[in-house]
Amino acid sequence: MVESALHLTIATELRGRIRAGELPVGGPMPSESELCREFSASRGPVRQALAALRAEGLIGGGQGRRAVVLDTVAAQPFATLLSFSRWAEMIGRTPGQVTQEIGVGRPGPAVAAALNLDAGDDVVALVRLRLLDGEPAMVERTSFVTSVGRALLDVDLDTVSIYAHLAEAGADLHTARHTLDAVAADPRDAALLGVAEGSPLLRERRLAMTSTGEPLEWSDDRYRPDVASVTITNTRSAHAAMVRHLDD
Repeated sequence: MVESALHLTIATELRGRIRAGELPVGGPMPSESELCREFSASRGPVRQALAALRAEGLIGGGQGRRAVVLDTVAAQPFATLLSFSRWAEMIGRTPGQVTQEIGVGRPGPAVAAALNLDAGDDVVALVRLRLLDGEPAMVERTSFVTSVGRALLDVDLDTVSIYAHLAEAGADLHTARHTLDAVAADPRDAALLGVAEGSPLLRERRLAMTSTGEPLEWSDDRYRPDVASVTITNTRSAHAAMVRHLDD
């Protein structure tokens, strides 16, 4: 295997073992020398793989100490504007989606205000059920300004990443503001996610903007609480880093 890509294989394998409980929380990781032997690798790719798991919050330790498993949940910083699909792929899961509806229409007052639209302006609105490894994970309700969203009207949204497609089309999705709270599952959310009506859901409301601050997207995403959680890490010398977690 090409040495430059070997760290990805090692990281994916170790993530799978942690998620399956083969490397339990609180237990030690294999040593670097053990991993080098197992994967026929030099220390470089092994250390890269361990660094990736450490950045995701899965393991801790290092600097002369054997790494220890901290969590079964891989995290992705909200500070990095990544799509659901890209996040899932980064943590070794298979993303999927089932489009429920898409069309052009007038937004409600909250969406119009968020996107700074005038009376009479339309949006491209869609609803998708997002999947992880084929299982329901999140209901996504997204509205785009028409200058951006019209690029989605002739695309099979069940087979593409919206953000990747829009980036290829030239959309300047540069910055996002996230608001998080909990809401009760309404009848439609409950049916799509396979939970009881009234069950708590983690809601992320996201306003995505251009590099000059122009609003392009407003999204209301509702996660199953057994699939995603959020932690916030801050220090005295840095801005808070908020991360999305995958709960198994």
